[in-house]
Amino acid sequence: MKIKDILSEKRTLSFEIFPPKKEGEFESLVMTISQLRKYNPDWISVTYGAGGSTKDKSVDVASVVKTFFNTEVLAHLTCINSNKEEIKEILGELKRRGIENVLALRGDLPNGKKLEQYQNDFNYASDLVSFVKRSNGFCIGGACYPQGHLESLSLEEDIENLKKKVDAGTDFLITQLFLDNEKFYEFIERTEKAGIKIPIIPGIMPITNYHQIKKMAALSGHELPKKLMNKLETLEDKPEDIERYGIHYAALQADELRTNGARGIHFYCMNKSDVVSKILNMIGYK
Repeated sequence: MKIKDILSEKRTLSFEIFPPKKEGEFESLVMTISQLRKYNPDWISVTYGAGGSTKDKSVDVASVVKTFFNTEVLAHLTCINSNKEEIKEILGELKRRGIENVLALRGDLPNGKKLEQYQNDFNYASDLVSFVKRSNGFCIGGACYPQGHLESLSLEEDIENLKKKVDAGTDFLITQLFLDNEKFYEFIERTEKAGIKIPIIPGIMPITNYHQIKKMAALSGHELPKKLMNKLETLEDKPEDIERYGIHYAALQADELRTNGARGIHFYCMNKSDVVSKILNMIGYK
């Protein structure tokens, strides 16, 4: 089923997982999916890996989610290191496996590289969206950034670029990391003013590691909320307390978003089903 049709009927619950990076980890991932499946997610998204590094595994895992677990799947698709023939081949394989939904992403630039150094068929996610749109049958999701993309010069420019991606044929959006719900509400106001009317789903990343969340915030160019940062600093040397606090924080964040009418909640699980299970149990999912 296409995710845009699911979103037209209900508020959604969804999860993101990533393919195994090492041999022998597939069984563990299957257990993770099985545990997440208990919460009846509307779909599970499967990441693609930097530069398409886990492309084949991603397609395989997406197929397992769809066929073995009978759960709708959102297959990530990045384009910065791919040409039209390569993308066409991947889309064909997804279609052969009955996968109808793709998350169209430019992908991260390798360290030290600038976009101007690439002469690719796809320089922006909007280019990929346009290409996929011509491949009949796919529902297309896109990423968005409540605090603006790191490469955008301003929030206004970020919304202009997002509008181009939506106008190219994006059917729904999922936000990247944010840890202050007010930033999400402000972002929704900007999109509405820009005439962006497709569903926007907030993505929540539970904090489980102090240094990891600091690194991710730095890579995205965003500062952590001061109150949150102060709390995490007091727990820096207590990893179990960090995780406990992160679960509580994510539960409050998700519950408030639902109360205030969010179209759904998307959890970046980092393949940790136990963490997400605790959050969902805290806010009443069974």
